[in-house]
Amino acid sequence: MRDTCKLVSKSLDGITAALRTLCETHASTPMAARSNLQQAVPISFGFKMARLLATFKRHRLRLGEILPRLLVIEFGGAAGTLATISDTGLGFEMQEELAKELNLGVPEIAWHTERDRIAEIGAFLALVTGTCAKFALDVKLLMQTEVGEVSEPYYAHRGSSSTMPQKRNPISSVYITAMASTVRQLSAALFDAMVEDHERSTGPWEIEWIVLPQIATLTHSTLVHTQELLEGLEVHSDAMARNLHLTKGGIVSEAVMMELGKTVGRQVAHDLIYDLCRTAVQEHRPLIDLLSESIEVQRLGIKRVELERLCDPTNYLGLSEKMVRRVLEG
Repeated sequence: MRDTCKLVSKSLDGITAALRTLCETHASTPMAARSNLQQAVPISFGFKMARLLATFKRHRLRLGEILPRLLVIEFGGAAGTLATISDTGLGFEMQEELAKELNLGVPEIAWHTERDRIAEIGAFLALVTGTCAKFALDVKLLMQTEVGEVSEPYYAHRGSSSTMPQKRNPISSVYITAMASTVRQLSAALFDAMVEDHERSTGPWEIEWIVLPQIATLTHSTLVHTQELLEGLEVHSDAMARNLHLTKGGIVSEAVMMELGKTVGRQVAHDLIYDLCRTAVQEHRPLIDLLSESIEVQRLGIKRVELERLCDPTNYLGLSEKMVRRVLEG
């Protein structure tokens, strides 16, 4: 587990470095946020990546907190009491010297059948790979032909279909998803291994011998694929800009509603904009035109130039860029 954690630590460094680059490059690159798989409001791609960066930074903190609890010796004799060497007066000293030789910490007491240390690292690795899988899912969705906002790194013939040469499948994301799911299932077994009888168990800890090697291998592989995916991710900002206008202004309906709500009240503004958005979809017309023609909006005296400002998705990124900077500087 110590060797595994060193590999995990190295991968976390590589992943956070790649994410920093994406955050800095795309801090203000506008795109559509999705809610229930529908377009929500505009965000920046850097904001999306900064949320991922913040998560991996938390994982880095977690790893640092876990290691002192995980990397400790277990040397206590049959039941953990050091009975065979207790009469020498050197029991604790021998334990400490052995720990020093193995470069491990010394526990406060024996832990033969208290397996929280092992379950904790398993849970941590499930958390880390779960984060990788969340990112992989987003990549798969953004790589859909109808969306096309990002692509996995290009390698000749990788991701193509045996019968459909035009395809570029999200191979790395598929691997990440499968491996992360397996890690989560295997890590659950470590919680079963915690339920051990008395001071020396009748079998539960052997579960660890079975699943830990698999968890370690799959976690490292998941992280390697994630780092390579991030380092070579192709970001199609032109597609992001195009998709911002798919709803013909609907994506900024919240901005218009909030502005009108200052005068007529939020609920009245909501109902008005809701009806106009439906008309925009049904008649395939831009929301800006319907707003300009609306008698209710005209009564409020809002000029078209102001409506155009409100209907520009790039003007409704909120504090996206500032939040990116806060994560980068934190």
